[in-house]
Amino acid sequence: MRFETTIRRPVEARGVGLHSGVPVQIRVVPAPAGTGIVFLRTDLENFAIPASWRHVARVSYATSLMRQGVLISTTEHLLSVFYAMGIDNAYVEIDNLEVPILDGSGLPFVRLIEEAGIQHFRRRRKYLRIRRPISVEDKGKRISILPADSFRLTCDTSYPEPVGRQSLEMEVTPARFASELAFARTFGWEKDLAQMRDMGLIRGASLENAVCFSNGGVMNQDGLRAVDECCRHKALDLIGDLALLGKPLLGHVIAERAGHAMHAALVARIMSDPTVYEILTFDQLASRVVQTLVR
Repeated sequence: MRFETTIRRPVEARGVGLHSGVPVQIRVVPAPAGTGIVFLRTDLENFAIPASWRHVARVSYATSLMRQGVLISTTEHLLSVFYAMGIDNAYVEIDNLEVPILDGSGLPFVRLIEEAGIQHFRRRRKYLRIRRPISVEDKGKRISILPADSFRLTCDTSYPEPVGRQSLEMEVTPARFASELAFARTFGWEKDLAQMRDMGLIRGASLENAVCFSNGGVMNQDGLRAVDECCRHKALDLIGDLALLGKPLLGHVIAERAGHAMHAALVARIMSDPTVYEILTFDQLASRVVQTLVR
């Protein structure tokens, strides 16, 4: 994609926050080129919080952003959809502190973008291309990124039965994201529910917006949307956290049992070292590919 984008017309959705349980409404509005994705707390005089790694606040069970003490929580699903579907600029008007969970997946947000349409600007899109390998490791978990001329993802997960080990590898494009990842829902285990609620979490969770596993299997009447839905959802989460880089990524990300905290650590590691990456346009990238083929 050569040029920056936004949506053509405003769209909105309403629901509850997964962790807070509070009702919330969002309205996604077109934004000028160069704006990026910016949350506007309409309940706080449109206080602006850019979707940037600089504003990451909490990364336990969800990714939260904070600026000057004002919070936006559970941003990863919406940001994943913007990022993978190629939306560079948008204002997200939101009247509470947490993005609505809707059905627990990215699919409702994909449908919002399809309803809104995509507007292309004349400003050239700039990509963040990884120049050398970089990784973050902790307690047997690891996330790495290797140089590549497209956005590729390898995701390996390991959970208790009945989920077990799962993996996927794919080049992330708008079409493949919409058909292969967007439908995957957030998930958890029945045995953890009481403890998590005691921690002030999942107050808005239900079988309408999350997959729940018990010793007997899946508790949701409609079952799973794919046998590896959990792995696909972790890939969706990962893309949402990578969106905080602020520019479309060119690199091969390999996540081995990683979570929000490790995703955020990788983004911070990348952005703290300018030798790890370069910024270039689509035309510059295409020119390099041609030169390589000629050689």
